[in-house]
Amino acid sequence: MSQVKKVDGRAEKSRITRAKVLDAATELFVRDGYGATALQDIAEAAGVAVQTIYYGFGTKQTVLKQVVDRSIAGDDEPVATMDRPWFRDAQATTTADEHLRAHVEGTTKVLERVAPIMKMLEAAAAADAAVAKLWPSTDPRLTVQTEAAQSLLSKPGAHKDVTTEHATDILYAVLSTELYLLLVTNRGWTTRQFADWAYDVLKPQLCA
Repeated sequence: MSQVKKVDGRAEKSRITRAKVLDAATELFVRDGYGATALQDIAEAAGVAVQTIYYGFGTKQTVLKQVVDRSIAGDDEPVATMDRPWFRDAQATTTADEHLRAHVEGTTKVLERVAPIMKMLEAAAAADAAVAKLWPSTDPRLTVQTEAAQSLLSKPGAHKDVTTEHATDILYAVLSTELYLLLVTNRGWTTRQFADWAYDVLKPQLCA
């Protein structure tokens, strides 16, 4: 029993340390930029030795990827977006309208977390070719929206004249980080206003 507790204690300590590193990295990347932030800076801000970051993450690119992945997911669990409870709950709804509302709500929460780091990420990818290679060439958002469109259009109340490709495109456009930043960051909308507006825009195009 004591051995189990010892192992669990180490795992918890490791999880806390990892969270501190990612919290510090997120703040520094956004404030100072990816290129201007060294692993030593992250270590000092997190209150850990830089060797701890090398051991746990390896490279600064890996730290960045895990910062982004955590922002998208909302936690540290290695669970893909389409396996997340919010996405699966939306898939499980019985009508197109219910699905759309749940999907907009869930996606808006993701956008709220991801939006603050997007400009930094774009700058990092432009300056460092290795960063651009951290993610697949096909935008993961497109894969998620395609899956959502297919499910939504299969339900009662869906617009009969809309193809999956078209539904995917408008979900991808309206529920994009670019549009979220434009309205929420640049124009001062609340997240609630954005979600309500996105639903109102998408409903007549996807639901009968």
